[in-house]
Amino acid sequence: VSTLFSLSVNFVYEKVFEQRHRDRFALWLGLEKDEKKLEEIRKTIGYNTYQSEKAIESGGFFGKGFLEGTRTKGDFVPEQHTDYIFSSVGEEWGFLGTAMVILLFTFFFLRLIHIAERQKSDFSRMYGYGVISILVFHYFINIGMVIGLLPTIGVPLPFFSYGGSGLIFFTMLLFIFLKLDSNRLKDGI
Repeated sequence: VSTLFSLSVNFVYEKVFEQRHRDRFALWLGLEKDEKKLEEIRKTIGYNTYQSEKAIESGGFFGKGFLEGTRTKGDFVPEQHTDYIFSSVGEEWGFLGTAMVILLFTFFFLRLIHIAERQKSDFSRMYGYGVISILVFHYFINIGMVIGLLPTIGVPLPFFSYGGSGLIFFTMLLFIFLKLDSNRLKDGI
């Protein structure tokens, strides 16, 4: 089974992925040994991540101030209002701002877990945990992508990034869950 898995991973990597996808994985995993080629990949495929890391780094502890980020204001970080919004927070509000965003999301997730736990219906509870899983997955993928721990895949930060379809999707998930919770209260359970 493990041999079959290894062969299938190699097949997908070599035959299914395009060169740009292989370059992203090479950059992320550090597979490229040639420093010159690695720097070329970093300046092309890894440009967004490189610039977002530099933006967060330049924010320091307190940040540069609202709308005062040189990398974000100068458009060095592409898509900073969507996938890379966390780098804008890091540059303009610094470590304190990013810690505040992480704390607010943590309290939000804990509140959703509390609501899911109090559901009497198995369907409502499982739906709630599904919503939480989707939101937490997007949260970790986005922040990991922005700080360079994960490859860039274009996942928005829930309820924070600009983007119509993601916001509509997350809002619908959340309000269906809240409607299920209100039905619990209406039924007197």
